[in-house]
Amino acid sequence: MNISTKNKNTALVVLSGGQDSTTCLLWALKNYENVKTVSFDYGQRHAAELQCAAKICEKFGVTNKVIDLSELNALAPNSLTRDDIEVDSDAPEEGTPNSFVEGRNMLFLTYAAIYAKGEGITDIITGVSQSDFSGYPDCRDIFIKSLNVTLNLAMDYEFDIITPLMWIDKEETWALADSLGGLEIIRDMTLTCYNGIMGEGCGNCPACKLRRAGYEKYMSHRSSGSTKN
Repeated sequence: MNISTKNKNTALVVLSGGQDSTTCLLWALKNYENVKTVSFDYGQRHAAELQCAAKICEKFGVTNKVIDLSELNALAPNSLTRDDIEVDSDAPEEGTPNSFVEGRNMLFLTYAAIYAKGEGITDIITGVSQSDFSGYPDCRDIFIKSLNVTLNLAMDYEFDIITPLMWIDKEETWALADSLGGLEIIRDMTLTCYNGIMGEGCGNCPACKLRRAGYEKYMSHRSSGSTKN
């Protein structure tokens, strides 16, 4: 593999086509001269999210590399990859929801790092959040920091995994998107719904409930001039 010169003016965004990762793309476009994205086909029930990612990248003139991780479907059966498993309507009081895909973020970030090193990129941006992590252990700050150290050691390379949304909730995520001039893009062009419905979604799955509650709070506070700083 030919490793190009490290370029701190370029970032790689892990892009699912959903609200959080697309907000991170908007953030990266404001903070870096060059931005690339990477998406993953892991056998998800709703391949439409990959179509959303492609359309969003086309809109901004950003390259999008799709990596095949479809074996994850067979190894980690869950409601996001199996038609015969119904999505939990609410997160369980204990344990992880059945929409949790074992090892997903670890694999995504590992493959993203391999791709990034080949491109001479050190900065990898992902939309995980501990504030609204829905019981997913691989969205926690301690996991990201641990994996960052591991990747640096494994590849002898100074990666920096950046998480712009780590400590903000969905209301603040909508506010960030708005401040970046992308509220309508996030609202209309992204797919967050576990049942595969773009934009506002089904309204019933945990992802839709979280997204909708944050949007309504933000719009209410924006109209009254009392949004979070």
